[in-house]
Amino acid sequence: MQVWNDYLAENKERFLNELLDLLRIPSVSADSHYKNDVAKCAEAVKENLLKSGCDKAEICPTDGHPIVYAERMIDPNAPTVLVYGHYDVQPADPLELWTSGPFDPQIRDGKIYARGACDDKGQMFMHVKALEVMHQTNTLTCNVKFMIEGEEEVGSSNLGIFLENNKEKLKADIVLVSDTSMISMEHPSIETGLRGLAYMEVEVTGPNRDLHSGVYGGAVANPINTLCKMIASLHDENNHITIPAFYDKVQDLTLAERDALNSAPFDLVEYKKDLQVNDVWGEKGYTTLERTGTRPTLDVNGIWGGYTGEGAKTVLPSKAFAKISMRLVPHQNSDEIAQIFQKHFESIAPASVQVKVTPHHGGEPVVTATDSVAYKAASEAIKTAFAKDPIPTRGGGSIPIIALFEKVLGLKTVLMGFGLDNDNIHSPNEKYDVANFYKGIETLPYFHKYYAEMSR
Repeated sequence: MQVWNDYLAENKERFLNELLDLLRIPSVSADSHYKNDVAKCAEAVKENLLKSGCDKAEICPTDGHPIVYAERMIDPNAPTVLVYGHYDVQPADPLELWTSGPFDPQIRDGKIYARGACDDKGQMFMHVKALEVMHQTNTLTCNVKFMIEGEEEVGSSNLGIFLENNKEKLKADIVLVSDTSMISMEHPSIETGLRGLAYMEVEVTGPNRDLHSGVYGGAVANPINTLCKMIASLHDENNHITIPAFYDKVQDLTLAERDALNSAPFDLVEYKKDLQVNDVWGEKGYTTLERTGTRPTLDVNGIWGGYTGEGAKTVLPSKAFAKISMRLVPHQNSDEIAQIFQKHFESIAPASVQVKVTPHHGGEPVVTATDSVAYKAASEAIKTAFAKDPIPTRGGGSIPIIALFEKVLGLKTVLMGFGLDNDNIHSPNEKYDVANFYKGIETLPYFHKYYAEMSR
């Protein structure tokens, strides 16, 4: 609508500066040193929601970081949209690989560079500003509730409890989430599924202390060597995961579903060029799009042990560690996968070492319907804003809480993201295109308009 475009044009610089202020707050949920900054960010989100038109907003304490709840209620007979997002961010390490400071947002070549620019402050803030656009132009057609959490990057462990205890407060008709990506601005898309997650930490212990590698090397097992062998055994020559029963509940796509998935625009040459790799890697018999969206994976996210400082130290270490994550697909269950991983990893350890496996957090895979009113409203909104129909895709990432929305609140979710796969989320130099930020603010009001119309 022209009135929305006019208001956005008049206020776009302010919208951007308000986002930059939010990005300056180092709300790293995984590091206790940033606890006060996480709380500060929650307050900033609350104030922005009130300024943008919410009737009320509050900070809801949890056993971890707080949740920000807000609402703008216009009509008890109108549909209610529950907007979910998160204000916490990943750690910025390694800092030396950032071109500019992770919490000193910079705009270069039309892109915002900062930790959280895309994941998820930039995308969450689009909803805040979209509300302002509709509120100030008197065009809001839905009741809107916001639930913005501070623990998504550490597994949302307290959000499930919050859902159970606040079912009436969170009563809505649909959950709307922008914490995902689209193919490109030229090829807009809507994600119709997300993979689940099981995240583990393993510890391998050999001797009771670090040893001289000359005196003891060759006679005592090196935990790092052993850990590397154990990890290597988790994939076979076809990059198939070797853990017994791992694939038991994986349901293969039909040929028609695979064809539809692979019909999405994808340039393998450009993909490899962007990543500066000579070839792709993955489970034999599947395309890159299938591997990243519809197949389970197992990856080492970190590995350490022994001496890693400057110079040389000839040590045979006492311990070695690794963090391992598994992305899951329907109908795998994160608790079951964690259990069979632990059982298998302990079983393959040689007698020369001891193994400890610690589960961290997990989440369930989800698939969303493409024939629902909410999906049709999202599709129509993108078609209006981009002048082309969106392409349904499957996302490779995980948002642990999505499955709980349906289980606890009985609500379906629409995944309406505006990020790009090359936005470097979780990596140094995370970015978010300014054009995508504005396009999201332009598009989201259409969702509310069409959802209200189609719900009558």
